[in-house]
Amino acid sequence: MTFLEKLMQVDRRWIYLAIGVAVIIPAIKSFNVPVSPSPEVKKVYDFVENIKPGEYLFVAMDYDPTSLAELNPMAEAILKHAFIRNEKVVIVTLAQFGPGMVEAITSRLATEFNKVRGVDYAFLGYRPYPAITILAMGVDFRSPFPVDYYGTPLDSLPVMRGIKNFYNVKGVIDLTSGNTADMWLTDGNGRYGFPLAIGITGVMAANYYQYLQSGQLFGIIPGIKGAAEYESLIKRPGEGMTQAAYQVVAHTVIILFIILSNVAYFATRKGRAKSGGAR
Repeated sequence: MTFLEKLMQVDRRWIYLAIGVAVIIPAIKSFNVPVSPSPEVKKVYDFVENIKPGEYLFVAMDYDPTSLAELNPMAEAILKHAFIRNEKVVIVTLAQFGPGMVEAITSRLATEFNKVRGVDYAFLGYRPYPAITILAMGVDFRSPFPVDYYGTPLDSLPVMRGIKNFYNVKGVIDLTSGNTADMWLTDGNGRYGFPLAIGITGVMAANYYQYLQSGQLFGIIPGIKGAAEYESLIKRPGEGMTQAAYQVVAHTVIILFIILSNVAYFATRKGRAKSGGAR
């Protein structure tokens, strides 16, 4: 049996092992991956960059811990950007297991950037039935959220004075790993017409570029790659750029195996054809 024939019969567990060993490399020797921001991510950055200090950005963190690795980096990058520019931020989560995670992120970044809860930002908390909640917020944030996550009435929060609904914020960025993106498109942007961008997991991205082309979305942040691009734009490297190194190594190994398997397949097929012809 030739080497190529043996390669065609390799146990897939060796492939998994090779990928597992490969992704250890960035942990041992870290390195930076060159990042070139894509137009769809740059549009989200430009939108946040053009919001004036004191104006409002609405961020929906509609994901739970199962997709934390991909979406947390972009959430942190957006909040850092808004806090650096002294923008007011209103935050909600429409994911059942999201509140504790969102509270941890917002509290940590508020401490890092000397922001005061209730003055510089508000975390309204969680409500079920996303479509109904989005429609209700379009009328008045206080309808589904009479109090914030901490039990404080919204009218008692300085940051919420003078704003009532989506017409009082510059735009909405939804970070999601599920179908809440569809509800923000139909029940949010479709009903109230506010500018909308989304941050989504890498496997979801292909399904939403049609809405970018139609103008229903002004930007998309796709997965870890998108998070790393946003971090490069705000010049604050974080988990997105760190994870990009692991992604590059893993993808390189996978591509090498694809190339080797195709070479082996066509070479052995050609060899079998010649042997059959000789007989």
